Amino acid sequence: MADCTELLSRITVNPEVFGGKPTIRGLRIAAEHVLGWLAAGDSAEKILREYPILEPADIQACLTFAYRSLAGEDVRERVIVTAA
Repeated sequence: MADCTELLSRITVNPEVFGGKPTIRGLRIAAEHVLGWLAAGDSAEKILREYPILEPADIQACLTFAYRSLAGEDVRERVIVTAA
């Protein structure tokens, strides 16, 4: 699997999309949505079937982002900020 830096590069922030919340590769799918689906019991396979634009590494990136955030790391400094 990809290293942490490569995974976190999949998480992007655009101040004009979802109020600047972290999204996946600039798409209109927030990292928190993926985490919520996983927390609700959806499998990665189900998410990938329902959102074919997503890739397995995107789900791993969301998990890595959440883990690093909870571990106290300032991961927002490591995500890509894009402009509209």
